[in-house]
Amino acid sequence: MSDPAVVLDDLRRESEEVDRLVAELSEARWAAPTPAAGWTVAHQVAHLAWTDRAALLAVTDAEGFRAEAEKALAAPESFVDDGAAEGAALTPDELLGRWRVGRERLWTALATAPPGARFPWYGPPMSAASMATARLMETWAHGQDIADALGAVRAPTARLRHVAWIGVRARDYAYLVRGIEPPAEPFRVEIVGPGGDVWAYGPEDADQRITGPALDFCLLVTQRVHRDDTALVAEGEDAAHWLTIAQAFAGPPGGGRAAGERS
Repeated sequence: MSDPAVVLDDLRRESEEVDRLVAELSEARWAAPTPAAGWTVAHQVAHLAWTDRAALLAVTDAEGFRAEAEKALAAPESFVDDGAAEGAALTPDELLGRWRVGRERLWTALATAPPGARFPWYGPPMSAASMATARLMETWAHGQDIADALGAVRAPTARLRHVAWIGVRARDYAYLVRGIEPPAEPFRVEIVGPGGDVWAYGPEDADQRITGPALDFCLLVTQRVHRDDTALVAEGEDAAHWLTIAQAFAGPPGGGRAAGERS
């Protein structure tokens, strides 16, 4: 994902799809609970707006972002919830307006970033393309929470390839954030996209392998589904273990979802 223009275009489309889910909601529907405990639809949108603001700060003011990140990481169990709660307290119109303005400003900042620039983040530093990919991943994942809350069904798209890519790239992070030494050997991941294309990562002759639907893989690495509720197949003990801890997002280990939640 070295071309920021490609992923930025897909990020805009993904954001617009989630925007359409909430744009015409009544105030009562904004307060609908989502699968994330304690989070309503408003909390989900507020989190996207909050993270877009953090990303914009990282791109435009690296030192300012580092100062904010130090404060956030001093309270890792609460800073995400606090940010979502602050935004969720706004009226739906105010919150939606904040998200729209913020994501457009971030889009412009990433689109005009100098080639080769890298920006600080809560995990490793990111290029413009990687930052856009991370924003797309989060937008898709929180959009899934919103869709689940509203009983909406979203058709998977080829944009999932960005989510899959960052999920594979974050393999070692999922171990390290839990204090576990990552396996030395690379894994082979072969997943089938919505159009029937096979998206493959890692050496073809790897002993540790993951195969199955791309949608299931993306739901798993964003912790929107329990491993037992997927059609993913793991070959090798290390690959099987990874599927129980995988996370595509920075920050502390997520709690994941209970088995049987997926309809």
